[in-house]
Amino acid sequence: MKHSPKPSMFFSLVLCGLMVLAVAAPAQNVESESARKAISTPAPEYPLLARHNGIRGTARVLVTIQPDGSVTNIKELGGHPILLDALTRAVKNWKYEKSDKATQIEIRAGFGV
Repeated sequence: MKHSPKPSMFFSLVLCGLMVLAVAAPAQNVESESARKAISTPAPEYPLLARHNGIRGTARVLVTIQPDGSVTNIKELGGHPILLDALTRAVKNWKYEKSDKATQIEIRAGFGV
């Protein structure tokens, strides 16, 4: 007898596939408090999976800004995992002005709020 995959497995695979898709709708509110001036801070995209499932809220991360202005050491502080992933992917590409030392800041982004 031949067995076919269970429907729940199929839907799990579809949901995993959707998690990597994002709509070009940025997070609505992005806040960060820093003495260092931001040079480039592209807004995180509101994930399609989150939008379709009504997942809204604020994601918070703590980042270290290196002396060269690059962002490293991203620590998740709170929020839905899907929204945290979107914020983390975005802040990895942020750039700040150069400084003589590394600094840490908290970044908050509101999705669908």
